[in-house]
Amino acid sequence: MKKIIIALSIAFSFALSTSAFADQAACEAKAVSKEGKPLYGAAKDASIKKCMGGAQANDCEAKAVSKDGKPLYGAAKTASIKKCEGGK
Repeated sequence: MKKIIIALSIAFSFALSTSAFADQAACEAKAVSKEGKPLYGAAKDASIKKCMGGAQANDCEAKAVSKDGKPLYGAAKTASIKKCEGGK
């Protein structure tokens, strides 16, 4: 039983890293300029970060507060998050 659990955990860890790598590769392929040329350096990093989404959604949710510092709810929260993410 212990061997099965270890084997499954190893297989699962490879599956997670492979899917993350595939997402990264897809985002790198999309990192091109308006002219269709590949991006390099900071522009490429920013494009990949935007494509991956990652922590940005959490940051936008944390910023969804009123002027009083109270958390927003409902439509106001949705509008604030949408504005923070750039109107996606």
